[in-house]
Amino acid sequence: MRAAIRLAQKGLGFTSPNPAVGAVIVKDGRIVGKGYHKMAGSAHAEVNAIKDAGPLCRGAEIFVTLEPCNHTGRTPPCTRAILDAGLKRVVVGASDPNPTVKGGGSDFLKSKGLDVACGLLEQECRLLLAPFAKSVKTGLPWVRAKTACSLDGRIATRTGHSKWITNEKARQYGQRLRQISDAIIVGKGTVEADNPSLTWRPRSTLERKKRLLRIILDSRLESPAESTVYSPLKNAPTLIATTSPDNTKRRTLEAKGVEVVELPPDTQGRPDITSLLQYLGGKGIQAVLVEGGAGVLGSFYDNNAVDEAFFFFAPLVIGGENSKAAIEGVGADLLEQAKRLKGLTIHRLGDNWLVRGVIADLDSFWRR
Repeated sequence: MRAAIRLAQKGLGFTSPNPAVGAVIVKDGRIVGKGYHKMAGSAHAEVNAIKDAGPLCRGAEIFVTLEPCNHTGRTPPCTRAILDAGLKRVVVGASDPNPTVKGGGSDFLKSKGLDVACGLLEQECRLLLAPFAKSVKTGLPWVRAKTACSLDGRIATRTGHSKWITNEKARQYGQRLRQISDAIIVGKGTVEADNPSLTWRPRSTLERKKRLLRIILDSRLESPAESTVYSPLKNAPTLIATTSPDNTKRRTLEAKGVEVVELPPDTQGRPDITSLLQYLGGKGIQAVLVEGGAGVLGSFYDNNAVDEAFFFFAPLVIGGENSKAAIEGVGADLLEQAKRLKGLTIHRLGDNWLVRGVIADLDSFWRR
């Protein structure tokens, strides 16, 4: 199952609106077939693993991170492929959270005499499937928040100097977070200060097909129209979320191919986070990465909109009451109101550290 999870991770960011799934076929104690879902519309993980194993499937068992589908969508049901291949046992990581499915795959296979076991490495599989699960249960995207800071929680010195706080390995991991996301969000302050491209670096033909939506929060369309991010690329379109757009500026941006979306304001006159996520969910966006700045991150935390947090720490102490804090916004009044990360993991990245944890109630997406 761990091998199946590693395979599934290769599909993260490429399969929307489908889930990222991995499958491994085992016979006589050794792996004879591997597969994962590479892109929406292509063969599912089980089918790819069956093709890889060939005739060795007969009498073998398959380990799959998600319950096999029992319905026909853009591809035939995987349950039929499992039966036709002659597999004898199916081991499932997580049941299908889709309310319209209701365990149909496992029940169908059991009714055909196969041995079906569910729940192996369930929490690991559920985290992998979280963007899909949240999307089908709530219509909203899974939100990852990324913060890169010093040990004392600063993202810049009192003079505004910030490049680079974290090392190259941490920044490469940041590229990976972009890769597994459908959209990336920053505020106008980041556009004005850094003039970022907000793209990622594909390395293969498959990766070049990925589409990453770049989203800018800009209440009054004040960021420069000539900014790099406002030159939309084929696989990196740009969307600006605003509250009271200047019509002249709006026409200029739309002429460049930028999508301008007017949203209701929050109490501080900024684009309402909940409305933005509802809009993105309606567009089929499953996974969003919030990169900053500090005010934007604060807004997402204040609105209880962050599902998973990634904190990159560098071995620096910046200090200074006027240096830039990593997360702003209103924050918690009491410690019991502070966001607590669950399932915490810590990764060493050279002399930097990544602290990763989940804030969302992951199991809620599987409750019937």
